[in-house]
Amino acid sequence: MPTIEAGRGAPAGGWTALIDDIIDGRWTHPETGRPAEVDYDKVVIAPSLAGREAELVAAMGLGDRIALVADAATYEAMGRRIEMAMAKAAPQVIVLDHPHADMAHVALLKAKLAGASGAVAVGSGTVNDLVKVAMAEAGKPYCVFGTAGSMNGYTSSTASITLDSGLKTTLASRAPKGFFADLTVMAEAPAHTRAAGFGDCLARSVAQIDWWMSHRLLGTDYHQVAYDIELPDEAELNARAAGIAAGEIEAMGYLVRVLTLCGLGIAFTKVSHHGSMGEHQISHYIDCFAGERHPGTLHGQQVGVASLTLARLQQDILSRDTPPTVRPTRIDEADMARRMGPEIAAQCLAEYRKKALDEAGAAKLNARLREIWPELRRECLAFALPVAEMERLLKAAGGATTAGELGLPVEFYREAIVHCREMRNRFSMLDIADDAGTLRDFAAGER
Repeated sequence: MPTIEAGRGAPAGGWTALIDDIIDGRWTHPETGRPAEVDYDKVVIAPSLAGREAELVAAMGLGDRIALVADAATYEAMGRRIEMAMAKAAPQVIVLDHPHADMAHVALLKAKLAGASGAVAVGSGTVNDLVKVAMAEAGKPYCVFGTAGSMNGYTSSTASITLDSGLKTTLASRAPKGFFADLTVMAEAPAHTRAAGFGDCLARSVAQIDWWMSHRLLGTDYHQVAYDIELPDEAELNARAAGIAAGEIEAMGYLVRVLTLCGLGIAFTKVSHHGSMGEHQISHYIDCFAGERHPGTLHGQQVGVASLTLARLQQDILSRDTPPTVRPTRIDEADMARRMGPEIAAQCLAEYRKKALDEAGAAKLNARLREIWPELRRECLAFALPVAEMERLLKAAGGATTAGELGLPVEFYREAIVHCREMRNRFSMLDIADDAGTLRDFAAGER
């Protein structure tokens, strides 16, 4: 059992310092000079929320026909307790049976929630995303009690959902009115869920390099504010990596803060790029196409391993005095259809073509690389964490550091590295390496 020492090691102002200022309009957006505008009413992070559940829900204005949604595990972890606390409100209780975050389960849940005026989600990734999309489509509010610090989507306005075709994608949705984190419950969740959350946080440096590089080379959007609000807490979290594995309350507090602030960043960027670039594409490829080869690992566990891969690739390319030289993008439609199936391949191809380089595009990018390479190298390396340090931190937090440790066939992982860039119109170092003709050789060394 984790030891609870309320406030010990928490930031000045408590576990929701800065978060409260952002939500309540007391924090000024540095790029606009105006108070931030976010969709959330309340975030509560505390060593324990026991006895506060009904009060927290009542403040959300969810109406008089509230549904409580959980799966079997999250109902036992916290759902039953919330149901009992809300006895006077007599919530409709929906316990999902082995749910999947896909459109079929969204439709099923939406039908079950048809009579509800609002919902309380109890759970992490899958439960939260299903309720988020179902309630957004119905135009109704919801709040969420997190049961594991496994991902950064609690406060985001997007949801990771698998489409009917089988393609996993990020859908624009609606953020919860409230996010409530009981650190004791999260600390008692299975250790791999905590490692997954840490893996999601570890992606920051590689995602930032990818996003900044895309901005400098192609002129795509970039917003530093999303990083500025979380970097101080990232340092505190990394200093407590071993505490994540041990389930220490203080470490969990910083994990949840970083996950929350990353999710809040979407309110400013309107996209998830600040925490999801090449490394997340690798994980999405695994989830979409591993099939029976999938070891059942969580998205964040995969992201942790993929972040190490991207860090090695980025730091190898950025260590060179001369820039890579890219060629026009080669698209093998037949091979995509073979690996992905015709329907998913067609959907991915539409996105892939948006960033594919033709002769003129390759020439323009090469000229830009030659023009700014020394400066770009310095800028990107300033965002980086050394690969060895990232690996040490992930190990300390209890995370796998290789595909083999995940239980994923190494040859398939290498396939994911090479081909995941086909899935999204997000330009990363994977695109640079592949168009330069070096990605396959790099992937062959990953394990």
